[in-house]
Amino acid sequence: MSVIERIKDQLENNSVILYMKGTPDFPQCGFSGQTVQVLEAVQAKYTAVNIFEDPELREALKEYSHWPTYPQLYIDGQLVGGCDIVIDLYKKGELASLLASVGAIEE
Repeated sequence: MSVIERIKDQLENNSVILYMKGTPDFPQCGFSGQTVQVLEAVQAKYTAVNIFEDPELREALKEYSHWPTYPQLYIDGQLVGGCDIVIDLYKKGELASLLASVGAIEE
């Protein structure tokens, strides 16, 4: 399976996926940490992928998404954006709605 096929498989099999530096319990950059905090604030159910554990994926995802930085949040297979966009959506109350639309809010 090519790295692009792996990315597509991950996106198809996870309604919400966060490609980040580190893990939710141990983020290795401030932007990834802030994004995790926002997702936890809305009680999101999501899958996290530590890009440091897969350098091939780390590089390929930049091309696939046309987004050069991390973290990258995907909802329903679509790139939502990075930290600033996720925080902005959270402040507007739109992040919870997006997550709820794919059943990714813990009741």
